Amino acid sequence: MSRLADAVGMSKSGLFAHFGSKEELQLATVEKADSVFSAYVIEPAMAVDSGLGRLRVLVSGYLAYLEADTFPGGCFFASVLAEVGTQPGAVRDRLVRFLADWLGRLETAVRDAQADGAIDPAEDPAQITFEIEAALLLANAQYIVSRTPEPIERARRAVDRILAAAGASTPAQPATPARLHPASHRALRLLADPDRLDRPRA
Repeated sequence: MSRLADAVGMSKSGLFAHFGSKEELQLATVEKADSVFSAYVIEPAMAVDSGLGRLRVLVSGYLAYLEADTFPGGCFFASVLAEVGTQPGAVRDRLVRFLADWLGRLETAVRDAQADGAIDPAEDPAQITFEIEAALLLANAQYIVSRTPEPIERARRAVDRILAAAGASTPAQPATPARLHPASHRALRLLADPDRLDRPRA
C-alpha cells in the first residue's frame, strides 16, 4: 500500500480508507483498467455506424493498445485472467464479465456487418469472433516477448484474411492510441501486478 500511495501521491492511510481488503483493491484495479481499455478500444468504435467498420476499429484499437505499452506485460486482462482464471471469487467473476463483454462486442459487430451485407450471412459469427480473438491474443503473447511490431502486423493481416474469407473487404488501419496521465500509468503498473505490492523495496 505504501508503494501505491507514493505512486499516486497520497498518504497510506488516505489510500487505505478507500479499500477494506486486498480483494477490494484488486477489484478497483480491474475497474480502472476497464476504463483505460474503454478509452483506447471501445469508445472510438462506438462512434462507427457500420458493423464492419466498428469491428475493424475494435481490432485496430486493441492492437494500438498493445503497441502503446499501456500496461506492463501486455494486455492487462489477458495477463490477469490467466493468473486468476482458476481462483473462484469476485475478482475472477469481474474479469469473466469483462471477457464476455469484449467477445460480445466483437460478435455483435460481426452480426451487424452481416445485416449490412458486408459479411456473408451464412458465416458463423461466433467462429469469426473466436478466430479474431485468437489472432489478437497471440499477437499480445508474441509482442510481450519480441518487443517488435511484427506480431502486431501479423495479427492485422490475419484479421484481414479472416474477414476476406467471410466476404469482407477494405483492410484495417492502425488506430491512434489514446493518452493516459503519467501518474495513472505509474499506479496502474503497480496495480497490474498485485504481488508487487507485497514485495519489499529494492
